[in-house]
Amino acid sequence: MFRAVWNGAVLAESGHTVKVEGNHYFPPESLDRQYFTASQTTSTCPWKGQARYYHVRAGGTTNRDAAWYYPDPSPAASGIAGHVAFWHGVQVERVPVPGGEAGDGTGRGLAGRIAGRLHRLAARR
Repeated sequence: MFRAVWNGAVLAESGHTVKVEGNHYFPPESLDRQYFTASQTTSTCPWKGQARYYHVRAGGTTNRDAAWYYPDPSPAASGIAGHVAFWHGVQVERVPVPGGEAGDGTGRGLAGRIAGRLHRLAARR
């Protein structure tokens, strides 16, 4: 289980993040949306495609463009479509789960592949 925290607020928490290039991408349903505001900022990754950003506001302070996601990534990055990653001081920390976890919570390995497939199947319905 991983959690994204900034300025005392838990922005996202999930046992099914996908780790790409050192960043944990959180499923969209794991976000606490009260902290997020759409930004006009975009950027382009040569292999993932165009990213969009969110500002994060917590404790009366705004962290501009602190989160990003790929709404329509390239086929090579389809596993992170809509998932959100963080930077600009947002801390992503591992959270111990009582009784342990199935897999390492990074989206890698068998448990991560199964969770990813289930997530994609659920999104189609």
